[in-house]
Amino acid sequence: MAKNLLDQLRDMTVVVADTGDIQAIEKFTPRDATTNPSLITAAAQMPQYQDIVDDTLKVARSSLGASASAAQVASLAFERLAVSFGLKILEIIPGRVSTEVDARLSYNIDATVAKGRELIAQYEAAGVSKDRVLIKIAATWEGIKAAEILETEGIHCNLTLLFGMHQAVACAEAGITLISPFVGRILDWYKKDTGRDSYAPAEDPGVLSVTEVYNYYKKFGYKTEVMGASFRNLGEITELAGCDLLTIAPSLLSELQQSTEGNLPRKLDPQAASGKTIEKINVNKALFDKMHAENRMAKDKLAEGIDGFAKALETLEKLLADRLAVLEA
Repeated sequence: MAKNLLDQLRDMTVVVADTGDIQAIEKFTPRDATTNPSLITAAAQMPQYQDIVDDTLKVARSSLGASASAAQVASLAFERLAVSFGLKILEIIPGRVSTEVDARLSYNIDATVAKGRELIAQYEAAGVSKDRVLIKIAATWEGIKAAEILETEGIHCNLTLLFGMHQAVACAEAGITLISPFVGRILDWYKKDTGRDSYAPAEDPGVLSVTEVYNYYKKFGYKTEVMGASFRNLGEITELAGCDLLTIAPSLLSELQQSTEGNLPRKLDPQAASGKTIEKINVNKALFDKMHAENRMAKDKLAEGIDGFAKALETLEKLLADRLAVLEA
């Protein structure tokens, strides 16, 4: 019996579930899972996960005591909810879960470092080794520098909202464990900017961006892993077969699983990358800022991504406050 595309992909790439939906993770049995504020907010509104939300609120109330205000309880629960979902996910998967630092801290090195340590402390207090957690941080210059500090403490990081080579190179030179370049969001920007309705998979700007980063890392022997993220269609995924990791939404995992015709060729290969002629870049802050300012797509999408995650967090804060009012009525 022929292997489906998902199984073929798993032969050459680590498949990661891009969701906070625990039932979807159980269905597709990925090695790792990633979450972000939008995914956690969506999952927190699903009836099947109301117990996770309620339990987190109750623990927050118990921790703070009866004298704490509703706002204080909701704030503490908000800080702990992503870890609550992460702990549930880690009961299912054999590998790592990514848990994101508050996007509103993306330009503050000290606050990001403190929040990363705090998240790891919550996991360790629940009996989970820090090796099973990736602290997810936006790939601003400040975010990369914060992650560099955390990595020296043995806290592994996943740098997200990554759109340009300047971000990727800075992450590699900082010794970051993993990066998440956003394939689909790059495509979205180019479609809007050029007025084109579509791109062939091999010409997809997001695919080309991740391919460039992958080849650069393998050419120069960086240990940082590349995890393509934010996919819009199957073609983007199959064009990146062979990438270190790919984090894929449940709807596309299902499509891959149901596709049983044809062989999936490897498109990214470390040996092929090692033979390419590529110029090495040494990124300092001045060059990072210059390259970022010149890359309209990266500049737009990084700012938009941070803003979107921040708004999702505000929605989550309100959701928790409203739910606490119901529980304590």
